Amino acid sequence: PRQHFAARSPRGTMGNALSGSERWPVRHESAKAFAAMAEGETLTVGAGCYWGTEKWYAKHFAEDWKTNGDGAVLATAVGFMGPPGVKPNPTYREVCSGTTGHVEVCQIRYDSTKTTYEDLVSHLFTFHDPTTANRQGNDVGSQYASVIFTHDETQKQTAEKVVRKVQGALESGKITNFQYANKNVATRVEDATTFYPAHEAHQKYLEKKPEGYCNHRRRFRWEDVFVGDRRDEL
Repeated sequence: PRQHFAARSPRGTMGNALSGSERWPVRHESAKAFAAMAEGETLTVGAGCYWGTEKWYAKHFAEDWKTNGDGAVLATAVGFMGPPGVKPNPTYREVCSGTTGHVEVCQIRYDSTKTTYEDLVSHLFTFHDPTTANRQGNDVGSQYASVIFTHDETQKQTAEKVVRKVQGALESGKITNFQYANKNVATRVEDATTFYPAHEAHQKYLEKKPEGYCNHRRRFRWEDVFVGDRRDEL
């Protein structure tokens, strides 16, 4: 399982890690600047370790979904979100204890003229296992839950539609146990609450350290399972 960040990569080594870094096709805003962004719409998802979730949106979404030009995903940030009443501004170690009620999430700002909320939500199911509640591989705990935090009623209805579609594909055999561990989608759809950004060193961690810990992989391409799905809806 992923070890505590401080134990794996002390602050003093972060500069050395940049020698093997990548450059993802998104804006490189600080967490504070990201929070102040007025441009674009917002998607917030939890899918296990937030390092990998961020990579699969910031790096892979545009190439997997062949979006309408560059810049569909404008910017990303990782942090924590939980139900109403949870402790504000939790630390990474507090969340890692699994006792605070927070989930590790990636928040995405996107250009709705170049992609859709439905495509972004659908992408979530192509790189993580939504059938393992509070677990992604070796990462176990409520902080690793599969959750779509919706920001309005339209997002909620769309997220629930995609969850039903994935469940239907599992039941019909279009998605198999080779791709997911179990037969029932455990992804929760919940109202978004306050987003608490993680420490700056965690932002775009796998861009800085491409060989760093990541428990996500491509399980399938959406268009291969849902043949004609996107074309039929255009």
